[in-house]
Amino acid sequence: MGRDRYVDFLRAWAILLVVLGHWLITALVWEPGGGIRAPELLAEVPWTQWLTLGFQIMPLFFFAGGYAAGGSWAAARGAGSGWVRRRVLRLLVPAGVYSGLVLLAVAVCQGVGVEPGTLELVGWAMGMQFWFLPVYVVLSAVTPVLYAAHRRWGLLVPVGMGVVAGVAAYTPHLGMLDHLLYLLVWGIAYQLGFCWRDGLLQGKGLGLAVCGGLGFAGLVGFGPFPVSLIRVTGQEPSNTDPPSLAMLAWVVAQVGVCLLVAPVVRRLLVRERVWRVVRGVGGASMTLYLWHMVPVLVVAAAFYLTGIAPQPSLGSLGWWGLRVPWLVVLGAVMVGVLVGVRPLALLEGPGRARLPVWVLWVGLGSSVVSLARFAVYGFAPDGRFPVLPALGLAVGVGLVSLGGRVGVCDRELSHRSSADESSNSPLADAS
Repeated sequence: MGRDRYVDFLRAWAILLVVLGHWLITALVWEPGGGIRAPELLAEVPWTQWLTLGFQIMPLFFFAGGYAAGGSWAAARGAGSGWVRRRVLRLLVPAGVYSGLVLLAVAVCQGVGVEPGTLELVGWAMGMQFWFLPVYVVLSAVTPVLYAAHRRWGLLVPVGMGVVAGVAAYTPHLGMLDHLLYLLVWGIAYQLGFCWRDGLLQGKGLGLAVCGGLGFAGLVGFGPFPVSLIRVTGQEPSNTDPPSLAMLAWVVAQVGVCLLVAPVVRRLLVRERVWRVVRGVGGASMTLYLWHMVPVLVVAAAFYLTGIAPQPSLGSLGWWGLRVPWLVVLGAVMVGVLVGVRPLALLEGPGRARLPVWVLWVGLGSSVVSLARFAVYGFAPDGRFPVLPALGLAVGVGLVSLGGRVGVCDRELSHRSSADESSNSPLADAS
């Protein structure tokens, strides 16, 4: 199957909106004592929760990711654990490098006596985007199983996952098992990507958009769910922690809209100027995703710690007016960050596995748990260096780098997939 530029567009668009969304809702307040406070815009200005309907675009990332992964796995049949290892390393290596540098900074700051509350806030800001990585790594790792189920049962797989998600969402006392909703809800988008690639969604865009949209409206309007598609402190239930049935409905609606607008966007992507921009963003997607909160810290130090930045009241007309220069400055700093970390973005894991397959899976488990802890608690919980998660990620990435089917021909696998892959970006996997 030929390359579909629209898939790359969806991933690039999703990453851009995630970055812009985080920047837009990030509010900083300089306090007379010299510290910086970060009020929660969605909680203090409730109407802004409606903005999340436009910025919660990650369903399309999982959707496009499933499309790409299905094609990559189908082209690499027989590679087994070699394919899994290579796939997840393209996520874990840059995430590990980023985490290592952040953890080094945390250790230095703690050593020189930075105030624990400030260090905890900064550590949380640097890890807030990590919620996505553990889920995507797990789905990538189990792609062979998911794709085999798709080949056998097709659309029945996401439908069945939806039924299980519905039962799980209304089953009390699930405890830790409610984390399965992350894999079920986002996994449905991923599985629908398989269906899209194989033509099973042809002519279903309008039905998915209408059913998903009506389902979301009903669950929010008459059910217990809030409109916000991003977690708001004190708001229960949440649509994201874990993903709710309202989020599942939004996944279905977004997939439907994506299918409806595809012909129009594909016509635009034929233009080489447009395609070069999309490909450029896609190539930098992992760097954008990992590093996009660094500009916030730079601007906070330069303009807020110094007291230079004007501070109209949160949510006022003046505050919104200042969002424009805020985004422009952050974008300029981000360009510098992209240039500075480009050599790190090109790092890859070892080219050949040396240890048995079980080592790979132990490493995956350790990495996923550590990334999840960083996503929930940040890089400096209670203002302290997180020793166990740091060790867990370092050991996990190391084991994944070395584990896999002994003797698997990674060179051949690389050669087979190189023609399909859009860039070096781990978040821009080939179709």
